[in-house]
Amino acid sequence: MRRKIAYPLMALGMTAGATLAVASPAMAHGYVSSPPSRQALCASGDVKDCGPIQFEPQSVEAKKGLKSCNGDVPGFAQLADESRNWPAKSVGSTVDFSWVLTARHKTTTWEYFIGNTKVASFDDGGAQPDAVVNHKVNLSRFPGRQTVLAVWNIADTPMAFYNCVDLNIGGSTGGGSNGGGSNGGGATQPPATTPPTKAPTTPPTAAPTTPPAATKPPTAPPPAAGGSWAAGATYKTGDVVTFNGKKFQCRQGHTAINSWEPSIYTLALWLPL
Repeated sequence: MRRKIAYPLMALGMTAGATLAVASPAMAHGYVSSPPSRQALCASGDVKDCGPIQFEPQSVEAKKGLKSCNGDVPGFAQLADESRNWPAKSVGSTVDFSWVLTARHKTTTWEYFIGNTKVASFDDGGAQPDAVVNHKVNLSRFPGRQTVLAVWNIADTPMAFYNCVDLNIGGSTGGGSNGGGSNGGGATQPPATTPPTKAPTTPPTAAPTTPPAATKPPTAPPPAAGGSWAAGATYKTGDVVTFNGKKFQCRQGHTAINSWEPSIYTLALWLPL
């Protein structure tokens, strides 16, 4: 299939040699960054020993119609390993999913599954998406620990991109991952409480006291804008950094890794100023 080149080879030459070996310029497309997908957790270092996916979280591409976290790609088998006990993000019953696209392929649909149940679908009708795509999905029918499979179906190829996102829906604290299968449990009962002790009918008298003067807690200075971009740093939307003498503003919160420099992921993660 024809692939779009997301960044020039010259830019890649500035990254560390180890990163260059695994981050191919042809492997640049898109992934769910929030709530963090399994590949996002690997890329940020929150989950260790993930193999090549930690350097290219946007690259889980395979034929359409699959139901696996790694798209059945052997090189990304860690994403389908349920024994890793993937961290689950506690969320409400309605969840905002955010995709970061490093190559904006024309799109038919975006689909969300829990097990074999399609819980949401968004039809783009073959249009080219923005660099950051957001979907609001109602998951109130699936409380507890769940694995959501998010699928991006491309319009002009037979391929799709696959992401698994582990969640505690409704803020519950379920057990291990269910691998996108059955319902992970319902709401928990509130803890028992001890009834309040009846107050005495005649409260003791005490001499009035003068409350101490209120003191204003010290406030931390705001983060300095214009600092140099650095791998390993966590950036939030609106942060401004300098890279190769130019300023960029963060468009999507993320933890930076080598090969995610602002000049490479311009418009997907960074906006030149």
